[in-house]
Amino acid sequence: MREKINQIIFGHDTKSSKLFDVILLWIILFSVLIVILESIPSLNKQFASLFFYAEWAITILFTIEYILRIWSSKTPLRYIFSFWGLVDLLSILPSYLELINFGFHYLLAIRIFRLLRVFRILKLVRFNREAQKLLLALNASKYKMGVFLMAVIAIMVILGTLMYVIEGGENGFTSIPQSIYWAIVTVTTVGFGDIVPQTVLGKFLSSIAMIMGYAIIAVPTGIITVELASKKSEDKVCNHDNPDDAQYCNQCGLKF
Repeated sequence: MREKINQIIFGHDTKSSKLFDVILLWIILFSVLIVILESIPSLNKQFASLFFYAEWAITILFTIEYILRIWSSKTPLRYIFSFWGLVDLLSILPSYLELINFGFHYLLAIRIFRLLRVFRILKLVRFNREAQKLLLALNASKYKMGVFLMAVIAIMVILGTLMYVIEGGENGFTSIPQSIYWAIVTVTTVGFGDIVPQTVLGKFLSSIAMIMGYAIIAVPTGIITVELASKKSEDKVCNHDNPDDAQYCNQCGLKF
């Protein structure tokens, strides 16, 4: 029984496991929809009891799923402390935390935990093959992205410091951290406009920062694109045993 449940819950190649995944997907989407609708004051006031019972029904289902995953897993502790194990825990924990009422002063803090239920949407990624490829690509490029991020931080500090020296406090650049904030907003082309350079040299530096922003945004896109292309080429490698005269793989259908 344990092996069969493990195959249904963790597997993806049997009819029962596929049916389990589809049902779980719809429950996740429905639960996230409830969280979103519940945040609308008029709907929350009108359908408060309906939201309450629906939320607890979903919480119980997710709790049963979480317990079955632990029970049927060959390495329970590894699952519990894995990324998906923590996501599964976050999908049920907020509802149980609401039951803990230490008094009036703690009610506001307990209400914040309700927002954590939106983490259930992360459970969707588990069933999306393309999302898995994206996660693998991000993991493969983490060192390159780390070096790039350090370079960007250094550029932001330099730009902020230069603007602090050029503009000064009278033009809104009251400190280096405030100037670094301006540099980040400018380089990312957000442009809130709460801090604006007034001098000619300051405007010239702003122009350079804005042009530089386009190049900075393009770099991580290129890094991740290369890794995604690499993962896609790996998928094309077929290791199945086939007859020597076969033109297509009898397992995956790839052309030789």
